[in-house]
Amino acid sequence: MTTPRPVIGHAVLALGFVVGGWFIGHGFAVGRSADRFVTVKGVAEREVKADLALWPLNLNVTDNDLSGAQATLRQNTARVLRFLSEYGIDTSSVELQGFRVTDLLAQRYGGDAGYRSRFIISLTIMVRSDDPDLILDASQNVGELVEAGVVLSSGEEWGPGGPTFLFTRLNDLKPEMIGEATASAREAAEQFALDSRSSISGIRRANQGVFVILPRDQAQGIAEQNQLFKTVRVVSTIEYLLED
Repeated sequence: MTTPRPVIGHAVLALGFVVGGWFIGHGFAVGRSADRFVTVKGVAEREVKADLALWPLNLNVTDNDLSGAQATLRQNTARVLRFLSEYGIDTSSVELQGFRVTDLLAQRYGGDAGYRSRFIISLTIMVRSDDPDLILDASQNVGELVEAGVVLSSGEEWGPGGPTFLFTRLNDLKPEMIGEATASAREAAEQFALDSRSSISGIRRANQGVFVILPRDQAQGIAEQNQLFKTVRVVSTIEYLLED
């Protein structure tokens, strides 16, 4: 007995709907499963000590005679270098920067205002040392130079003053700290999965995070660059897939 062609066509079409419906339904199930995830953050911190110090010492001398001002500047520069040597600082890496001479009578609005000191000479002695402890010790006693008659300011022209302490070995810490942050994030995800009666099946998306260097003592008005000790922190953000 031969089955009519219209019947066969209807049967094939019905089977197509059934199979197509299964694939569509299965696709939705997979999609819903992939959408089940939890976003967690992992934190890792280290207390570190600066390994480099920069200390600009700004000298200023005034005199009504240019040669006299220059002589005073040479004397003050020599006093500063002796002071640094007395505190164990290697002066071979010291640089003289920003030499500037100002003639007040040559100023546009200066005129003949009767200045007691016509000339102002400025010079920055930049001290660089990989032993920040020595710089810190010397900076605590910079008043000795003032007592010796040296007119100076310590630190950058604009800022809180004093030495700048830098930590330059961040790359040495990155691998271990990233591992700690990742482990911390997974621990948080596992706890969430336990509370929600599910389990972790894998990582959906991960963001390593940005390393930041913060002042160890985080208080208003305290700048990181002026602290010998600092806190290095990284926060990693990871999305974990969940399954029943």
